[in-house]
Amino acid sequence: MVDLGMVYLDYNATTPLCPEAKEAMLPFLEGRFGNPSSVHAEGRIARAAVDDARDRLAAVLGVKPHEIIFTGGGTESCNLGVIGIARAHAPRGKHIITSAIEHHAVLHAFEYLKHFEAFEVSILPVNPAGIVEPESLKNAIRPDTTLVSVMHANNEAGAIQPVREFASICERHGIVFHTDAVQSFGKIPLQPGEDGISAASIAAHKFYGPKGVGALFVSEGVAISRTSHGGAHENTRRPGTENVAGIAGMAAAAESAVSHDCSKLRPLREMLWDGIAGACPEAVRNGDPGLCLANTLNVSFPGADGESLLMGFDLEGICVSSGSACMVGSVQPSHVLIAMRVPSPIALSSVRFSLGRETAASDIRLTLRALERVLELQPLAAR
Repeated sequence: MVDLGMVYLDYNATTPLCPEAKEAMLPFLEGRFGNPSSVHAEGRIARAAVDDARDRLAAVLGVKPHEIIFTGGGTESCNLGVIGIARAHAPRGKHIITSAIEHHAVLHAFEYLKHFEAFEVSILPVNPAGIVEPESLKNAIRPDTTLVSVMHANNEAGAIQPVREFASICERHGIVFHTDAVQSFGKIPLQPGEDGISAASIAAHKFYGPKGVGALFVSEGVAISRTSHGGAHENTRRPGTENVAGIAGMAAAAESAVSHDCSKLRPLREMLWDGIAGACPEAVRNGDPGLCLANTLNVSFPGADGESLLMGFDLEGICVSSGSACMVGSVQPSHVLIAMRVPSPIALSSVRFSLGRETAASDIRLTLRALERVLELQPLAAR
């Protein structure tokens, strides 16, 4: 449960552990400590738990169990998905494509391949709503293109991408399509097989599971090279002793996540925006509310300093973010908002509010009252 002494509106950064995940994890935290690679009874119990979790997660995603690779989180999943697939398909071509609004787990993987393994990289632009236009992908494809990676939904502005259309375009050209679904899974439907997606990354802590565990779906028949070495775990694709408790918790959290309707958060999000617009008419909403995650609201307060706003909200007991949680402390404007053509000074004044299962109307009212006090200390552009 979220601490009742504060209002938590940073669910895109991480989520509290749901009861189902905790219950699934406890046996492997308290007594069942076997290594799933051991052949004795305790090892077999651990192996059975990993296999069961793989089956359950595969069922949620609508894929085959052997198409699931367990990882240490979303970043590792994205790195394995991008670097591992790019390397495996390099003999066919070394041109790869991504978008300007990707999480750094993907962008930095592309930069690594460009600078250290001689891949050629194309970066797709987005429109002001934060959406990659399918036509731009079509125009970027070359005969030597082997991999495209575009996220399912953006973590900062919430923009939902037309991944099914991207996957169809890639399939027609014989290109592997990977999507970073870390922010979208549990909020909007994800069925990689039905959507034609070749590979997809998820992270448990974004959907009320434990931190430090994630998964990569890789469609049967898609070649992938390991990015680390040291064992034959995960069918030789990802070495290292499996996090049994984390994996069990992730499977339980995934089943719970798809049973919740995230769209029910939209009225609360709009209540928050209406209150912000009333208290601060100069506020700018970043993105298109009809094309973004129902729980996500990204707002700029022109003339204010984003970090000062965060500190002000924190002092009021309100937990919000300036964008990606991985970039806290950065004095640079959000690369996502810049790609959406938000001017740098306005981007620097942005705050991300992200709602979750435990968000109530009372939380929104408390946040709006706190906002009035926080704004009194800010030199807003129109004041």
